[in-house]
Amino acid sequence: MSDPDNEAASRPRSRLSLAVLSAIGIFLIAVLLALGTWQVKRLFWKVDLIARVEARVHAEPVTVPARAEWPNINADTDEYRRVRVRGHYLNDKETLVYAATELGAGYWVTTPLALGDGTIVLVNRGFVPTEKRDATTRLQGQISGDTEVTGLMRMTEPKGAFLRSNKPSENRWYSRDVSAIAATGALPNVAPYFIDADATPNPGGLPVGGLTRIVFPNNHLVYAITWYCLAAMIAGMLIVLWRSAASSIHETPGARGGEA
Repeated sequence: MSDPDNEAASRPRSRLSLAVLSAIGIFLIAVLLALGTWQVKRLFWKVDLIARVEARVHAEPVTVPARAEWPNINADTDEYRRVRVRGHYLNDKETLVYAATELGAGYWVTTPLALGDGTIVLVNRGFVPTEKRDATTRLQGQISGDTEVTGLMRMTEPKGAFLRSNKPSENRWYSRDVSAIAATGALPNVAPYFIDADATPNPGGLPVGGLTRIVFPNNHLVYAITWYCLAAMIAGMLIVLWRSAASSIHETPGARGGEA
């Protein structure tokens, strides 16, 4: 036979536990709904970004920004713009940047291009395999004289790659850090961006251009659905909990008028 005094004493504790669990559940639901909504916003932003980049990549090439425009250059409006520039390569100042590409491991050949107005633009001329890192093994590709370059405008990649820092003093590079490469090569008036050259063949076949990877992972819809589903699951658990608590209240002796 149950003890009415114990049941009466346990009811406040049960109500407190229910209130705490409800508060935690409602808080988690709010957090998950906020995360889901944020992912939906990111989804629309990513779709718009992909559309803008696709338009830039396939547009007619435009002239590179003049020096007066450099302070306004940013990734949102300029990255992957298709540009054209004319100048002459400073082949003795080329920098080799480690690369892992669809052609295998090797280096990006990043060479300063001197423009007629005295400015310099770094050009990623393309990929060479490790055995061709020495410029003397690919002399045909060392273009001299005036030349025109068409490619994609890219933003500087400061400091290095993931878990690999650039070491300018050792001439070891893992990213196209424009300012660091310019400082190491004592290059003046260098533009704050670089250009990935297109697939136009170079003499001798090297470097191989046109290998820019334009990939924007877009998993935001999956993440949004996940967060919303978790919120719905917790809401369902709370409903079950509340119904169970309500049933327990109705089944207590006091709720049924007591027992003799």
